[in-house]
Amino acid sequence: MNSIGVGIIGFGFMGRTHLEAYRRAASDGIDCQVREIYSLDPPDAPVAGNVDTGADSVIDLESLGIRWSQQIEQLLAADDIDLVSICTPTDTHIDLAIQALEAGKHVLLEKPVALSSAEVERLQAVDDATDRLCMPAMCMRFWPGWSWLHETIRTGKLGAVTSAHFQRIGASPGWSQDFYLDETRSGGALTDLHVHDADFIFASFGMPTEVSTSGTRFQLVTQYRYPDGPASVVAEAAWYPDPSYPFQMRYRVGFETSIADFDMSRTDSPLMLHLDGATQVIDLPEGNGYEGEVRHILEAVTAGADRIDPSLGEACQVLRILEAEGASIDAQKPITLR
Repeated sequence: MNSIGVGIIGFGFMGRTHLEAYRRAASDGIDCQVREIYSLDPPDAPVAGNVDTGADSVIDLESLGIRWSQQIEQLLAADDIDLVSICTPTDTHIDLAIQALEAGKHVLLEKPVALSSAEVERLQAVDDATDRLCMPAMCMRFWPGWSWLHETIRTGKLGAVTSAHFQRIGASPGWSQDFYLDETRSGGALTDLHVHDADFIFASFGMPTEVSTSGTRFQLVTQYRYPDGPASVVAEAAWYPDPSYPFQMRYRVGFETSIADFDMSRTDSPLMLHLDGATQVIDLPEGNGYEGEVRHILEAVTAGADRIDPSLGEACQVLRILEAEGASIDAQKPITLR
């Protein structure tokens, strides 16, 4: 096919991150071009985030040949746009994705896809009726060090997993607080932040039989039960009220005779493998998970693929896990899933 034309809906921190990911993909030889951006905010509006994604805060769109629009219908009607990234608040995702699919666009849909599994099912029904791809943007599946872990678990090259602990904590977002701190719109840290680890756990170990979550939707710890899998799988997530608290992203996974330890704060050696009495630093590729997910859907569109992973079906299963975790918090008891 010809160059893949891209539109971005929403141009805050994540919209800028997607733009940078598409630009890097193009510079590495993937034939794509961002052609139009839609946002209600002006292109020079201030943005903030919890991770350095390499995206510029000030971008001259005109010099890049990118159109600016405040009419979403204009972007979706454009014949030169094949793929749309949706980077808006969670409670707008489903309706926007349906609009894009019905307009004949492929969709990369930011996480969390929705606040409920029922909403994901509504989107999936529309997607199933089209020949377009709709991919949940689960960036941890593509994050250097995390993709290594997923492949290591899948192949069993270090033996079976005996335990796994994931931690994703930081200060409450200091930006867009009308959205993030409104549990009815963002789902709190449970849905907006912890979804990353819930998805990775699901992708690595499947659907747990039971979850037991303590805490609140803003500070929580979940134990996942796998009778035929690891004896202990735990994930912690939190938004703390003090803005000085640093963002932390970690995992510690025990295999039969080794331990894999990832800590984002170790910038020179985030992933270490402890094996045979020695510590080995695992070399990781450059880039981040946002770049990986963008390249993944671009390659699928280029190849004319009729399906893609992660899928909406998987996103629906992950939302069911999060719903069970929320129910466990409310009932203060474990919740059975299957």
